[in-house]
Amino acid sequence: MNFVCKAFVFLSRMNKLLRYLLLTIALVTLQKSWSQQISPYRDSVVQLYGVVMTADSLQGVPSCSVIVDGKGRGTITSYDGVFSIAVLKGDMITFSSVGFKNRTIQIPRDLVGNQYSVIQLLVSDTAYLPATILKPRPTREQFERDFLNNKVPDDLYETARKNTDEATRRLLLASLPADGREAVNYQLRQQATKAYYAGQVPPMNILNPAAWADFIQAWKRGDFKNKN
Repeated sequence: MNFVCKAFVFLSRMNKLLRYLLLTIALVTLQKSWSQQISPYRDSVVQLYGVVMTADSLQGVPSCSVIVDGKGRGTITSYDGVFSIAVLKGDMITFSSVGFKNRTIQIPRDLVGNQYSVIQLLVSDTAYLPATILKPRPTREQFERDFLNNKVPDDLYETARKNTDEATRRLLLASLPADGREAVNYQLRQQATKAYYAGQVPPMNILNPAAWADFIQAWKRGDFKNKN
């Protein structure tokens, strides 16, 4: 019985040792695989640095864009035109700045080492605009005609006067429909008036002097004329 127990304990320990050994072998194999996959990228990383200058005066170009084509990343030069960026061997680098022609260089694929310096010269880009010919007006009569027909925009006071014109406001009230706020306020006023005169006879405007005054003014304005 003791022999069986000892054998069982021995096999259990051997099983744990075997599992630890297999796990160690798997980790070592995986580490080697990762190292083989990462090492090419590690060897291809290059620290690109240099200065961007004008080709005619050798002055540093500040805020020049240094873009890695197809990678969506880059940097800009300092006030003196100096820059530094991490790239990969074989990358295409584009230098661009306002007023200069773009220049593109390629990092050598067979570069020895992990550093690459460059002095990039940019050529001025001259933009030629189409010619503009200035001619006087042919005659005095044409100048007077164009000057009189020229529409001068209204000032703020004239615009305010037109916006507050009584006839314009009446026309807008008659043509524009009521919005939601006005409709709700009218409905609330109607309900308040109905509740106020509940249980009694509401007043008749035929005996109201203010109502007669409003009627006479509306009659003078022509509000009751047939507009058709």
